[in-house]
Amino acid sequence: MGLKAVARKVMPAGLIKGLLPSYHWLRALLANLIYGFPARKMNVIAVTGTNGKTTTSTFIASILQSAGYKVAVSSTAYFQMGDKITTNATNMTVTDPFKLQSWLSRARSEKVDWVVLEVTAHALDQQRVWGIPFKAAVMTNLTQDHLDYFATMKRYAVAKYKLFKMSPDVIVLNRDDEWFDYFNKSSAKEHKLSYGVSDKADCQIDDMDLNAKGSTFKLTIDHVNKLAVKTKLLGKFNVYNATAAAAATYLLHIDRQDIAKGLLAVDAVPGRMESIDAGQNFEVIVDYAHTPDALKNLLETLKTLAKRRVIIVFGSCGDRDALKRPDMGKIAANLADRLVLTDEEPYSEDPADIRKQIYVGIKQVKGGDAKCEEVPDRRKAIEHAFNIARADDIVVLTGMGNQSFMTIGVGKKIPWDDRKVARELLKAQ
Repeated sequence: MGLKAVARKVMPAGLIKGLLPSYHWLRALLANLIYGFPARKMNVIAVTGTNGKTTTSTFIASILQSAGYKVAVSSTAYFQMGDKITTNATNMTVTDPFKLQSWLSRARSEKVDWVVLEVTAHALDQQRVWGIPFKAAVMTNLTQDHLDYFATMKRYAVAKYKLFKMSPDVIVLNRDDEWFDYFNKSSAKEHKLSYGVSDKADCQIDDMDLNAKGSTFKLTIDHVNKLAVKTKLLGKFNVYNATAAAAATYLLHIDRQDIAKGLLAVDAVPGRMESIDAGQNFEVIVDYAHTPDALKNLLETLKTLAKRRVIIVFGSCGDRDALKRPDMGKIAANLADRLVLTDEEPYSEDPADIRKQIYVGIKQVKGGDAKCEEVPDRRKAIEHAFNIARADDIVVLTGMGNQSFMTIGVGKKIPWDDRKVARELLKAQ
């Protein structure tokens, strides 16, 4: 039994809550001391935000590699050390400080030039990244999520803002995000840059052409430097992710041609708009979309690309922000042609209650109830979606992304990978 678990048994809840900040800081301090503060001798880029962190991190890493640097990446989906990539099977974006500092120590010993680190609000609130001096901090967006932990969007924003209070050398912010003004209060040691389609953005997006093969667009960086960009990733939201990466690496003095080359080199990101092809005559997409904003962006993109229908298999995670569930149901009912409502990871909650909460939003949309089928078993739900799919439909499986297990009950994990299950079912058809 861990120290925290013992404390919960013998100490009042109020006292534990008051001691937690010191407990988290001491853990981070001890981890840094054990491994010799490895990040102090390295160049570390932090990427935070509600959605798009993994893709933005992947773009940044690709740009740096195109410029000839050795890169390490710690992301929700994978870990990278030079040319070696392994799946992140922890279901955590930022692991505990001891594992994180151990990984950073390894990166230092392998003489990595740049580290790209996804940083979550939880990690910032619990000081898991304490002791890491960041060369750059990148903000993708702030939308509803994690209100089970933070209670309000303001508290969620305050936690994210802790990254920018660390005074990184450079700061990159989304000018089009509704929380831009809040984060723009931050100061960088060297340079701060905003990006977006707004004419007030320092790195302005223009002439977007979104199609089934990717996107092309133009960037005006620092109001002067022009850059024509192509990416193989789909959707307007990935244009923003690519632009965030371009802005950050530009401030880090990467050549513009290497920026363009690196963005184009990214073919796919695990569990993010990942295509599954087993020879079927309809498209299958696996995506991690687990917030209202991510789901909306995903479905709007697929609607523009679909030759026929968009069929979604979706649910919502248990023991997480319940307020977003009706919103996700409403978004799915508005934008998808057929809905298969199923279980995701219920954790300690009753999965039937989770589905019921999602259904509240589905019923708010005219005809939403009629085009939705509830299939609790996720494997059977995916199989059903494949059975009703016809040529040129798009079937999208959301919420699990590249995860390799599913949590049911308290601490019970079962092997699960939407991509593997999809391939098995498609081959059996």
